Amino acid sequence: MTVLTERIEGATCHLTLNRPEAGNALSAELVARLQDAVCRHAELGTQTLVLQGEGKHFCTGFDLSHLDAESDDALLARFVRIELLLQSIATAPFHTVVLAQGRVMGAGADLFVACQRRIASSNAIFAFPGAKGFGLVLGTHRLAVRVGVEVAEEWVTSGRLIDVEEALARGLASQRQCEALDEGERVAFEAGREADAGGHAAQLVQRALYQASDADRDLGLLARSAAVPGLKKRIEDYVRAVKAQRA
Repeated sequence: MTVLTERIEGATCHLTLNRPEAGNALSAELVARLQDAVCRHAELGTQTLVLQGEGKHFCTGFDLSHLDAESDDALLARFVRIELLLQSIATAPFHTVVLAQGRVMGAGADLFVACQRRIASSNAIFAFPGAKGFGLVLGTHRLAVRVGVEVAEEWVTSGRLIDVEEALARGLASQRQCEALDEGERVAFEAGREADAGGHAAQLVQRALYQASDADRDLGLLARSAAVPGLKKRIEDYVRAVKAQRA
């Protein structure tokens, strides 16, 4: 299963990205299962949803494997589904908590940004390479809400790495995760209590910050950037450049 579900402490639920062998990269299946899970928990009355990743990395971004089998149109559709997933999380009718470790890259970093309480381990490292790497606009407005327009612009246009200290200082991460083995369960329990006390107000604030008009605009910007002919080639060029740099 690409997504593991565990309900703990009554109305609190954990969703775990379960593709550790691929850095929990967002495949089409993983995105679909996450979208289904978010919608299902909205119907079930879940109060707190905790999102985490199995293995060394939370999420290394868009799954760039098997590009040979993709077309520009198929890639555009996949990015649109990711944006719709991010919108579902950003406007969810429950408290959202994310626990991130290792690489938190591209669409994985956008997934982190979409959650209300963003907890990063000491080894977490972030990057938003989509615009610089292959000309894609994804999640920029949500990032700007978290860290401010100037910081978001610099991160997105440079695509550079952001360590946990900078993430905490700028508001990308809301707190550092303790290294205790039971931290995930403790955070989930505390988040559940917070949601009981003031979660409804927090959800309303979250929705006020991200209106339907923002969602329409973000989806439109994504679609226009992804629809520029040659998306597949731009991604392939980006992958080759990254491999060459690592070599």
